[in-house]
Amino acid sequence: MTQFLTDHNLLGIVIGLATFLIIGLFHPLVIKGEYYFGTKCWWVFAICGVVLAVASYLVDNVLWSSLLAVTAFSCFWSILEVFEQRRRVEKGWFPANPKRKRRD
Repeated sequence: MTQFLTDHNLLGIVIGLATFLIIGLFHPLVIKGEYYFGTKCWWVFAICGVVLAVASYLVDNVLWSSLLAVTAFSCFWSILEVFEQRRRVEKGWFPANPKRKRRD
C-alpha cells in the first residue's frame, strides 16, 4: 500500500489527512477525560505518548511510523490541554461533572 501511495505521490496527502483526523479525535478525548477523571488522566496520555513514540522509532514503514509519531505527540499535547480544559470548565465555558468533586 505504501508503494502505491509513494508511486502516485499520495503519501503526504494520506499522512496529512490522517494527522487531521487524529488531532480531531483528541479534542473530545481531552474534554471527556477531564469531565470524568479531572486532570488525573494526564498520566494516561503521557504513557500512551511514550509507548507510541517508541513504536514509531521501531517501525520501518514511513506511513505507519509517521502516524504513530503524530498520535504520540497528540498525546503529549493533550497533557497540556487537560489542564487547560480544567481552566475552561472553571470559567464556565464547559460543563463540570456534578458527580465528581473538584479537588484536582
